[in-house]
Amino acid sequence: MPDARPRRTFAVISHPDAGKSTLTEALALHARVITEAGAVHGKGDRRATVSDWMAMEKARGISITSAALQFVYRDHVINLVDTPGHSDFSEDTYRVLSAVDSAVMLVDAGKGLEPQTLKLFKVCALRGIPVMTVINKWDRPGLSALELMDLIQAKIGLRPTPLTWPVGEAGDFRGVLDRRTGEFVKYTRTAGGATRAPERRMASDEVEEADAHMWADAVEEHELLTLDEADHDQARFLAGETTPVMFASALQNFGVAQLLDLLLDIAPDPSPTEGIDGSVREVADDFSAFVFKVQSGMNNQHRDRLAYARVVSGTFERGMVVTHATTGRPFATKFAQAVFGRETTSVETAEPGDIVGFVNAQSLRVGDTVYVGDAIEYPPVPSFAPEHFVTASAGDISRYKQFRRGIEQLDQEGVVQVLRSDLRGDQNPVLAAVGPMQFEVVEDRMTNEFNSPIRFSRLDYQVARRTDSAGSAALAGMRGVEVLERSDGTHLALFVDQWRAMVTARDNPEIMLEALPAGGS
Repeated sequence: MPDARPRRTFAVISHPDAGKSTLTEALALHARVITEAGAVHGKGDRRATVSDWMAMEKARGISITSAALQFVYRDHVINLVDTPGHSDFSEDTYRVLSAVDSAVMLVDAGKGLEPQTLKLFKVCALRGIPVMTVINKWDRPGLSALELMDLIQAKIGLRPTPLTWPVGEAGDFRGVLDRRTGEFVKYTRTAGGATRAPERRMASDEVEEADAHMWADAVEEHELLTLDEADHDQARFLAGETTPVMFASALQNFGVAQLLDLLLDIAPDPSPTEGIDGSVREVADDFSAFVFKVQSGMNNQHRDRLAYARVVSGTFERGMVVTHATTGRPFATKFAQAVFGRETTSVETAEPGDIVGFVNAQSLRVGDTVYVGDAIEYPPVPSFAPEHFVTASAGDISRYKQFRRGIEQLDQEGVVQVLRSDLRGDQNPVLAAVGPMQFEVVEDRMTNEFNSPIRFSRLDYQVARRTDSAGSAALAGMRGVEVLERSDGTHLALFVDQWRAMVTARDNPEIMLEALPAGGS
């Protein structure tokens, strides 16, 4: 029987170290699906987050994989996707943004709008994704609240419309003024911020003497915002003209409950989606979904492979036979799982907006569509322009079979782009990445997951351009350029620098040389 509860599917995105995984954990804590929140670094007695499970993530305190968490709050089903913040993994972030209906952008109160934050805002704008902004780390010294509002307006062009306003300057976080009710929401710290922070709502005349001065300042600034017409307008928010703003400390669990309520109150529902042929799949139509991520290595006990798919329309039922749009072939979905970080459980049904993990569906790739009924294929997820290139070889030639299997798996997951040519042969594929940290992930997983140590040899190429078969033949033998084929059949011309790419294009206008979407820093 279909689950009629409303869905909210969103991503948490931001610059590295702004607190995304910590916020993810805090949201799950407040929804009562975990009993104690962790920190990415897991320092002292505080455990690590559920969403960051790779050894490299725990060691470095950053998110590398995108983690999907699903839980119920106030009779709504929430699908929360935490994403990598480091620009080296911007392709993975972009894939996630193709699978959500809204985004929560974290801004560090002390650092303001950083380069990766600005880039992600632009991606959301291009995809038409409404953005809610959380000013995080208000428990630490930082910029003034009004200064941050000016930065948002000036740098990203979205009109900030605060829904809460801080009581106490950055570093002295007493609580917030709820601009919708006029109440003071006062927070109380807990040990290490590991449990739900108690909060007390009170009317203006109930504010205690110790907070009176800060409350008066907050009320004055709230009134200034009202005079400036910086109030929430739902239509303008959904149109991508404004961004509702809240103030919080994810580490202390301050402001997290208000964010959950906000998501339920104003974030959009799943909506009809257009296919590549212009046809539209309504939410209530037959089942369809598209794959936005493929991940393996989540279970050390056996070799697993999970294809994360966003349900676009209809009701998914475990065991149903779906059609793979790329091949036209049917396959049965006997093994389907719901995901909570690294933990998985069998899922019987799923509705539009939900994230389903198809287990060991070897034919599924990132960007693939599956459907029931009338044929539909959703637009593919573009690959970003790689800027770093290495040749890869097996560190132990006796483990070459494991080496090939590992490279193939990481290619299918989109961990790196794998390029080949007849000249180089299959034993030394070229690995192409948006950022060099992707190679570290490859090395770690090849060694520990596939038991095949790997060697890299750096190539001097810096620029990639898309070409075709004719271009590939015309460029053969030219100095400072090499053409390789990506596993999806795309021909990439690699150049030693931008100047060489520009001169080659200028002197050979008949050769197709197209720029790829930029994803690097």
